[in-house]
Amino acid sequence: MPRLRGRHQSTDKEGKRTIAAIEAVSGVEAVFINRSIGGKSVGRTGAAGDFKLQGKTRGGYRGILQTSKGIQEIFVRVNQNTNPKIRDDLKKISI
Repeated sequence: MPRLRGRHQSTDKEGKRTIAAIEAVSGVEAVFINRSIGGKSVGRTGAAGDFKLQGKTRGGYRGILQTSKGIQEIFVRVNQNTNPKIRDDLKKISI
């Protein structure tokens, strides 16, 4: 089962639900929570717990998670061999 890792290992209740949904995607090995940026938003309709997939990077995908106090950068480490359609699966969670 994937584990939360990173400098900021806590997020709000809605963020934890979103991270659990990301972890449930076949091929996800780990979710890393990076820095938090207070006062920022994923968009006009961004509610706490919303996830926005930003793009592919070496070893996985990066995105941002809306929290009640701002946004948190998220890195999702994946194993593409397990699920070649992992990007599509993550996009279903993304706003």
